[in-house]
Amino acid sequence: MKKIILLVIDGLGDDKIPELGNKTPLEAARTPNMDYLAEKGVSGKVDPFWFKKQHYPRSDSAHLALFGFNPKENYLGRGPYEAAALDVDLEEGDLAFRINFATIKNGKIIDRRAGRIKDKKPFVRALQNIEIDGIKFIVESGIEHRGVLILKGKDKLSKEVTNSDPKKTNIPPKKVKSKKDTKKAKYTAKILNQFFEKAYQILKDHPKNKEREEKGLLPANYILARGAGTFKKMESFDDKFNLKAGSITGGGVYKGVSKAVGMDIIKKNGKDKFGDDNLDKKFNLVAKKIEDYNFIFCHIKKIDNLSHDGDFKGKKDFLEKIDRKLKPLMVLKNTLLIITGDHSTSCIKKEHTTKPLPVLIYDGEKDKVKNFSEKDCKEGKLGKINQVNLMEKTIEIAKS
Repeated sequence: MKKIILLVIDGLGDDKIPELGNKTPLEAARTPNMDYLAEKGVSGKVDPFWFKKQHYPRSDSAHLALFGFNPKENYLGRGPYEAAALDVDLEEGDLAFRINFATIKNGKIIDRRAGRIKDKKPFVRALQNIEIDGIKFIVESGIEHRGVLILKGKDKLSKEVTNSDPKKTNIPPKKVKSKKDTKKAKYTAKILNQFFEKAYQILKDHPKNKEREEKGLLPANYILARGAGTFKKMESFDDKFNLKAGSITGGGVYKGVSKAVGMDIIKKNGKDKFGDDNLDKKFNLVAKKIEDYNFIFCHIKKIDNLSHDGDFKGKKDFLEKIDRKLKPLMVLKNTLLIITGDHSTSCIKKEHTTKPLPVLIYDGEKDKVKNFSEKDCKEGKLGKINQVNLMEKTIEIAKS
C-alpha cells in the first residue's frame, strides 16, 4: 500500500469573481504543477460536511470528516479541540469552551478581544482554583486574547448550553441558558453565569488591568465563552485505518482535531506551529517525515484568511505560490498526494459556503481532467463524493 499525504488548502473553493473574468481565484490562477497532478491522477468534487443548524461548514467538523470520521457520531464541540491544541489534558466528562478575554464598560462589550491582548498570564493565574458548588474551573491561555475554559464535574455537567459571547460589541454579554429542559443543562448554565460574574469581579480590580488603563490600553476584565463540548475518548486514526499518522499544521483547531483522532503532532526544533510564510520549509518537512509515517496531514491556512478579507487577487497569487512550491511532494515515490480544501470560502461574501470543493488524488488511477479547478474537477472520475467518504476512497486507491 502506498503512503498518503493529505494537503488541505483551507477555504480553497470560491465564487466566480467579475474582476477575474468571471472565474474563481483557483480557475484564474496559473497552477501548472497542480494541473499536472490533476492530469496524471483522478479528480472530482467533494461535498463538505456541515451541521444544518450551522448554515455553513465549520473547520473543526469539516476536518473531522476529511479524516474519515462522521461528525454526526464523533464531533466533540469546538471547546475540546481548542483545549487539545493547547496540550491541555482532558478527562472523560470534562466540559470545555473557547474563550476570549474581553473588555466591558457599563455592562456592555467594548472590545471582544481586549485590544488583542497578548500577555494574559497574570489574569489566568488570578482565575485558577475557582470552585463553585464542587465544580472546578480551569482557565488556560491561548494565542493573544484567546484561551479555553474547562469545567471538571463528571456526571454533573451538560454541553447543552448557549454561548455567552454575542459576537457583537456595544451590547451586554449573553447570559448562558440551557438548550434542553434537563437538570444538568440548567445546572451548568447557572454555575457558568456565577463563574463569569466572579471572574469579572476578580479581573476588573486586578492591578495589571489598572496598569493597562493608566497606559491607555483596554482592560481584560471579562470572559466570553462559546463552543461548549464534552470530552470523550474516541477511536484513533491508526485503529480505524491501520495507518500511522502525523500532522503538520499552524496550530489552533486543526492541531486539536488531529490530536483528538490520535495523530502525532510533528515538531521541528521543538516547535509544532508552522505558518505559511515559508512553504519550502513546510513541504520539505512533509517530504522528510513521510518516511516515518503512513499518512501525513498538512494544512495551509492563509488562503482562508485572504478569502475572509475579500482579497481575491491575494488568494489567486497565493494559490500560485503554493503551486510553485509543490515540487518536494511531487517527486516522492510510492506516495499518494491528495489536494483539496475543508470548505469553500467566498471572497465576495467573506464567509464559508456550502459549495463543493475540487479534489485531486495523484499517482494512482487516471482520468481525463487536465486542470485543477472547481470547473474542471467536476468532470473527474471520482464524481461528487461526500467529505466523510474521501478517506476510504483514498485508501482504496492507495491499495490498488
